[in-house]
Amino acid sequence: MSQCILVTVSGPDHPGITSQLMKTLVKNKTKLKDMGQAVTHGLLSLSFLLDTDEEGENSHVLKDLLLETKKMGMNLEFQVIDAKNTPKPPLEKYILSCASPDQLTPGLLADVATLFSANGINIQRIDNMSEDGFRSLDIAATSDRPLDLERIKFDLMNLSNIHKIDMAFMRDNLFRFNKRQIVFDMDSTLIQAEVIDEMAAVHGIGEKVKEITERAMNGELNFDDALRERVALLKGLDRKKMEGIFNELELTPGAEKFIQMVKDLGFKTAIVSGGFKYFAENLRKKLGIDYAFANDLEWDGDILTGKVKGQIVNSQQKAFILELLAQQEHIHLEQVVAVGDGANDLPMLAKAGLGIAFHAKEKVKREARHQMSHGPMTTILYFLGIPGNHLA
Repeated sequence: MSQCILVTVSGPDHPGITSQLMKTLVKNKTKLKDMGQAVTHGLLSLSFLLDTDEEGENSHVLKDLLLETKKMGMNLEFQVIDAKNTPKPPLEKYILSCASPDQLTPGLLADVATLFSANGINIQRIDNMSEDGFRSLDIAATSDRPLDLERIKFDLMNLSNIHKIDMAFMRDNLFRFNKRQIVFDMDSTLIQAEVIDEMAAVHGIGEKVKEITERAMNGELNFDDALRERVALLKGLDRKKMEGIFNELELTPGAEKFIQMVKDLGFKTAIVSGGFKYFAENLRKKLGIDYAFANDLEWDGDILTGKVKGQIVNSQQKAFILELLAQQEHIHLEQVVAVGDGANDLPMLAKAGLGIAFHAKEKVKREARHQMSHGPMTTILYFLGIPGNHLA
């Protein structure tokens, strides 16, 4: 008579445990139907499901496994499983990536687990992704029914604000670990300023332009018209003042380290900005980014004419450029990451496999699929499934 037995081995982790246990199964000619393992703070929990015979040639497998585990200083427990009640495969697999500038708390995990339970989501595995404590987790989960992803997103956003952590709830598929291109907005994303506001300030029209900028970024004004109106006010600005502005720009915390790490991993990188080519191109050279696209200002010698040359890089153009770059590099859109903060970034964020509203306006956080508002840019590495010390 065939039966299934779930065996759980636990105790201090060390090399050779799995090797010895699997050799015991081989000796007893026992079939292995499932397996899972986790190590927490040096303690191993290893479970495997056996398909065995009550009176056949592998009937001694449990006795042999028990002897082996005792030799290794481990504990063994088992239970007989009704083969007829094998769980059906989940409809979808998900990963919730959590990262905190400080320590993750039991309160956060209680709230996440409660939210998951209320939505029929079952936690399968929890992995500490940090190398310097307990600041980042990957929570693998499954669901056997369709999920209201929009509602879950808003609930997780509320938890993110309450606990001051960044979270991304993603489908667990091969694309998560196979991202190959990252596209950045520039103003208030890679840098901590809106350069047009800085230009206006040195030109003596700061408040007037800043008001138009804020309304445009919140989606209250047509971007093209707002840009032309602001650029017209900049007529007469000298190129030397632009150089001074660039030299004073501050990078977003974690941006330089993040870009260097993804470049080392072979990612293609691009700036796609509704700002100005002068700054985007200089920033591209400074950070070693592969591409830069932005609006081109018209010059009369070293003086701005107050006009924009060529096609304006608005929200639709941003999404188009992202897709064009992916095609050029032969990269699937699911392998593209987009990072931005403004309303004109939303089509680009939606087009990418992983679109992140980064320290964004409220409207953008509500409409984007993913958002992060608390940690440095290197937090995104956790969203890509890359463990390490990324929050220092």
